[in-house]
Amino acid sequence: MENAGIHPLVIDTFAYYYAQILAGETGLISRRDIEPVASDEVQDASHIKQYAKAGKQALKHAVMIKLNGGLGTSMGLTGAKSLLEVKNSATFLEIMLQQAARHDVKLALMNSFSTHQDTLSALDRMKPSSPPLLFMQNRFPKVMQQDFSPATWPRDPTLEWNPPGHGDIYAAIYTSGMLKRLINQGITYAFISNSDNLGATMDTALLGYFSQNQLPFMMEVARRTPADVKGGHIARHKDGRLVLREAAQCPQDELDAFQDINLYGFFNTNNIWINLQALATLIEKHGTVKLPLIRNPKTLDPRDETSPKVYQTETAMGAAISLFEGATVMQVPTSRFFPVKKCSDLLAIRSDRFVFSKEKILTTNPAVGSKRITIDLDPRYYGKIDLFNQRCSQHIPSLVKCDALKIQGDVRFEKNVSIKGRVVIQNNSSRQVVVREGTVIEEDLTFD
Repeated sequence: MENAGIHPLVIDTFAYYYAQILAGETGLISRRDIEPVASDEVQDASHIKQYAKAGKQALKHAVMIKLNGGLGTSMGLTGAKSLLEVKNSATFLEIMLQQAARHDVKLALMNSFSTHQDTLSALDRMKPSSPPLLFMQNRFPKVMQQDFSPATWPRDPTLEWNPPGHGDIYAAIYTSGMLKRLINQGITYAFISNSDNLGATMDTALLGYFSQNQLPFMMEVARRTPADVKGGHIARHKDGRLVLREAAQCPQDELDAFQDINLYGFFNTNNIWINLQALATLIEKHGTVKLPLIRNPKTLDPRDETSPKVYQTETAMGAAISLFEGATVMQVPTSRFFPVKKCSDLLAIRSDRFVFSKEKILTTNPAVGSKRITIDLDPRYYGKIDLFNQRCSQHIPSLVKCDALKIQGDVRFEKNVSIKGRVVIQNNSSRQVVVREGTVIEEDLTFD
């Protein structure tokens, strides 16, 4: 890490986690050590609208930070995920810039070593009137499971490193000098979210509540549904601290309880509010931000299952909730959480279920009958973005009245197709079938 020119604070942070791995720490959090959070313990964002005026006044002291380190490899992308066209021919990056401009608030991007150059090139082409601030995510060496040595992979040395998870935001903003720069510019409040979650915009009521109550840290949570059982949930440690437990931190024999949405009722949206001065104080006091370890077992080359087994040392951004005295959670509507992780998510976003408001905020279409939709696309034909675009790029079916859609087999849509209710479209043949223009589908379809 020293040879690679990595900041001493980042080296110290990795050494802290590496010592835990050597000592046999797994990073697991047992239900014996935590308790569920009751509904009446969680403030509801629908009850704080009176803080919007204070939030508008605080905008000049706020920054919107987007985690822009993802490549979207699960969707078959080879470049920065934020450059994917997501809605009305606009990319994530273009929409984020529009949202920041609409609120007249600073925008900052935390890039990774995989996305930085792509992002710079895109911004150079776009030439925005208010360019975003940029800083880089750090990197940790992968650790061989066999003997805990640093991973080596001469055929592609970049694979010897892994991004440390979005928990690295705190070290990265400090070591890059961005934290000091923002504070010196009078910026106190940071709203941090994933770049692929266009529902996560600067909300003046939430900002007003956060600033007026002088909170150090606030996590946006939402009610868990059967679609959210794998997401990290909020709980309370036996000593009273709020904690975040990710799926990778759950013992295998407790997964059923972990996924019980009645037991653990709130999941982390990864929308975080943080007081930058409180963060600076924490780092100056402890020398780093010591988040709970996530020891993630992987193969050295993620595309080669026969490559050596390694551990990736990672942390979760939301886990910092346990480090700040007075940290809290806020229940928000699911309209602030619709990330694009798979092509099925992209289909929903590109469809008429979502519309842009005047403020360039992506919102649920008021005509939508149900709040959530379940979409299951055959990965053989829709799993990668090029395959998806071949079948859906020009003509996205209307889903505004659809509750669930499953497509099995090779199916392409012509324009003005509407799907209503809960529908399964099954193509059992080896040829592609085409759903013709103007078709209204209200029941299951099977093609042989």
